[in-house]
Amino acid sequence: MSDLKISEIFYSIQGESSYAGLPCVFIRLGGCNLRCNYCDATYTWTEEQLQGIESIVSAIDRFSCSLVEVTGGEPLIQENTPELLSRLLERGKTVLLESNGSIAIDRIPDGVISILDVKCPDSGSSNSFHPDNMRLIKERLQRKRGSCELKFVLASKKDYLWARDFVTQHELIGLLPLLFSPVQGRLAPPDLAAWILEDSLPVRLQIQLHVALWPDISRGV
Repeated sequence: MSDLKISEIFYSIQGESSYAGLPCVFIRLGGCNLRCNYCDATYTWTEEQLQGIESIVSAIDRFSCSLVEVTGGEPLIQENTPELLSRLLERGKTVLLESNGSIAIDRIPDGVISILDVKCPDSGSSNSFHPDNMRLIKERLQRKRGSCELKFVLASKKDYLWARDFVTQHELIGLLPLLFSPVQGRLAPPDLAAWILEDSLPVRLQIQLHVALWPDISRGV
């Protein structure tokens, strides 16, 4: 049976990535293999219920929205996630997958836009980026430009310098969208903006739009 552990399904404004600002349906899967200390969705670690893929797709069809994101938790720890992604593509959806980067993306359908985190030192989950993913990202981009994005969540100047060195060492500038996001309450966005400008680093400063819109709501946005 093609079931998945679901934490929540909701319709909101996309708050992150190069798709920020667009209406989006979110499928938030339960469970995660990491424990980042700034996680804003810790409820996904334990709050989940089994739901069949056909039921999930039917729930998505109730919304008049072409953009769908599968997120978590960590979606790729569930065996049936690629099947869900394929079904969404078959429905004509623009499909985003947000993953913590610790699991190889070789089973992800080519039509999916993969948005991967690279965990920085202050996350508590550094060195979790799967060793095959950089090669897999570049292969996906050769097949379809715009099919991958990389996100760095930054809590300090140390994290910023680490992320800056990562993107230069791996020659990522100009290859795909690079998203630098400050941890709310730990790194002031103007400080991150100043560092980016000082280094003339061509990355996108990303502030969580859904947090700005609904600062007192932590779920379903």
